[in-house]
Amino acid sequence: MSAASVVTFGETMASMSSGSTGPLQHTRTMNLSLGGAESNFAVALHRLGVDVTWIGRVGDDALGDLVLREIGAEGIRVVGIRDPDAPTGLMIKEHRTSQETRVWYYRKGSAGSRLNAVDIDPELIRQASLLHVTGITPALSESAAEATFEAIRIAKEAGVTVSFDLNFRGKLWTKEQAGQVYRRIIADADLVFAGDDEAAIAVGAADTPLELAHRLVDLGAGEAIVKLGAHGAVALAGGAEHSREAIKITAVDTVGAGDGFVAGYLAEYLLGEDVPTRLTTAVTVGAYACLSSGDWEGLPRRAELAALGAAEPVSR
Repeated sequence: MSAASVVTFGETMASMSSGSTGPLQHTRTMNLSLGGAESNFAVALHRLGVDVTWIGRVGDDALGDLVLREIGAEGIRVVGIRDPDAPTGLMIKEHRTSQETRVWYYRKGSAGSRLNAVDIDPELIRQASLLHVTGITPALSESAAEATFEAIRIAKEAGVTVSFDLNFRGKLWTKEQAGQVYRRIIADADLVFAGDDEAAIAVGAADTPLELAHRLVDLGAGEAIVKLGAHGAVALAGGAEHSREAIKITAVDTVGAGDGFVAGYLAEYLLGEDVPTRLTTAVTVGAYACLSSGDWEGLPRRAELAALGAAEPVSR
């Protein structure tokens, strides 16, 4: 469908999810899978027809085998660096109620956190149509932050589009630390994605999501897209403001929805579609991600997008 290619990188962890609803300590079965913002994004984008390369470190262990096998099985080009001195990270998900999922991360000192600039092949970036980074990777370690900055530098010098999803993780760093890094990356990004609370970390609180989008563009972003979850999204692109309602669904698991949203938007961006079309696909992919358990398993193929009903987008 698309000749475009995308490069992304970051930590993907093994994921263990309780097999029933209720306190984790009373769960007798766990489901084993994997999850990570960048690999969730890569899966979503590839299912929409875009060529994707994922770069990451995993331990020389069985969980590392799982990560590399599953990402590769999705048809994604995997550049997996085996680290014999650190384990693959792990996250555990507790479905405390039908509406609440709690997540614990065991990633300090993990192989993924030891990502460094040497792991990033400059030629892969130079040959890509787009580089996608998230705010999780620079939060993992100093070396991972350096890898992020170097990848962006290479992309900018080569004229490759840079996409940035803030993706704040409060267990990894403070809002003050995150804000400093966010502002640095936003200045070099062609497209910036953020939840309204995440955008406020970079630009301060605002009265409306569109005001946040304007502030992100003022910092240097080419386009700013503010994700509003069940309330949809707004975007500022080429000086024009756009808004899109969310698709009304009964959510099963919202983890990974934001990653799917970004992939949906970028898949249409790479095809040259207009902003309303990008937002429509974005909210549709995000909705699909919420309709099944798991971070990425329920992400749709392009042929499935029309199956969910939707309201008309609004532009002005």
